[in-house]
Amino acid sequence: MCADARHPVRRRPRARQGGFTLPEALLAIVVIGVGLAGVMLAFSTVVRHGADPVLRKQMTAIAQELLEEIQLKPYTAAANSAASGCARDTFNDVLDYNGYASSGFCTVDGVAISALSTFNVSTTVASATLNGVAAALKITVTVQHAGESLQLVGWRTDYASP
Repeated sequence: MCADARHPVRRRPRARQGGFTLPEALLAIVVIGVGLAGVMLAFSTVVRHGADPVLRKQMTAIAQELLEEIQLKPYTAAANSAASGCARDTFNDVLDYNGYASSGFCTVDGVAISALSTFNVSTTVASATLNGVAAALKITVTVQHAGESLQLVGWRTDYASP
């Protein structure tokens, strides 16, 4: 059969093959891999530091509790016997807390609180002048945990003495 101008030979159109070429597939894998690495980095940062606010709140609660305990004691009192270990039950005035340090936190009578064994506590009490009041004590409570340190400062004046 001869093709002439009146009867052109019709060719079937080639079926277009679908899919990806090898360079396209490799590029897609690289782009997806970089994206997933970025997302995983963000997740790991969040997970690693997710407990930090809880630990900071725990440190604050320990420091506030001890500072309040100290501030509720009399400004001065009669001499007393020294406390043993982390017990504070023989402390009868604010100055008794000067130099107090404990590895782990415990109740007033010295019973260790196992959940708080990784927190270290120390206190200093120093004479200072507060707004012209000479009979004042500056109380500093420091709580440490895993390289973090938190300090609370409070004051106690001799308001009860004549």
